[in-house]
Amino acid sequence: MSPGPAGDTSAPQVVETLAELDLRHPVVCIGNFDGVHLGHRALLARMAEVAASVGAPSAVVTFFPPAKVVFGTATYLSSAEEKLELLAGFRPTAVVLERFSREYAQTDKAVFVDLLRRLAPHTIIVGEDFRFGHQRQGTLNDLSPIAQRLEAFGLITSGGEVVKSSRVREHLAAGRIARANALLGAPYPVRGEVITGARRGRTIGFPTANIATGERKALPGGVFAVTVDTPTGRFGGMANVGPRPSFPDEPPSLEVHLFDYAGDLYGRVVTTRFHAFLRTQRRFSGLEGLKAQLADDERAARTALADVIYS
Repeated sequence: MSPGPAGDTSAPQVVETLAELDLRHPVVCIGNFDGVHLGHRALLARMAEVAASVGAPSAVVTFFPPAKVVFGTATYLSSAEEKLELLAGFRPTAVVLERFSREYAQTDKAVFVDLLRRLAPHTIIVGEDFRFGHQRQGTLNDLSPIAQRLEAFGLITSGGEVVKSSRVREHLAAGRIARANALLGAPYPVRGEVITGARRGRTIGFPTANIATGERKALPGGVFAVTVDTPTGRFGGMANVGPRPSFPDEPPSLEVHLFDYAGDLYGRVVTTRFHAFLRTQRRFSGLEGLKAQLADDERAARTALADVIYS
């Protein structure tokens, strides 16, 4: 299930709290939407469908970071910016992006219900396991009385497995980018600023863009065929993700070599989309072996991206 038409460039209003949302009788879709995977897309598509059919505004209520990040060591699939970009594809009138924290987790369920009630929602759409408020005490029974209609979606499956954000993270951690993408419904995106690196790639004919990501952003490990959205267009490339085997004392990184690109990206924000796994990382005894492998990687990446249309 895909987002809205590619030609629709309208951006939703974005507010930071539910109290700021000023809509009447909206169709409201609520959830964490980490990764905006196939299950999330089913809810969001239904939101767009109902809103269009009844002529009502639509609103997505979501949260960042996920509770598992705040209370544990989990990673997130979508940064706040990435999530907003993915949600915009479903053309909501507004997005509420609540900052989740330990303090916010103490909010009584009645506060959340009252904030929704004042909107007089036409329809509320959630996953059937949606819980909210302090100690997750809020249930669907609390939401049903405040809307004309409540729709609760069950989990869906893809390729024989349940579509969940946790499963996507597991596939990414194992380098199974094809399975992760299948559950997401699109190539996994990583948005970040290009920062100055050691510039070793330039000396061997494979200059790379070093991309800064959030500390808890989920990243697959290995070498991948990717596309990169830059301020001047989309380019194919290959990405090396994780610890540098040839330079083990340095921190993990996301480095991308763009094909057929000669511009300067320092300080610019780009989005890398992971399309295919090429190989695991390995350490090389010398630069000649590294250069030969990189040449092989480029050929493999170009082949993997042959059917990808750059725009």
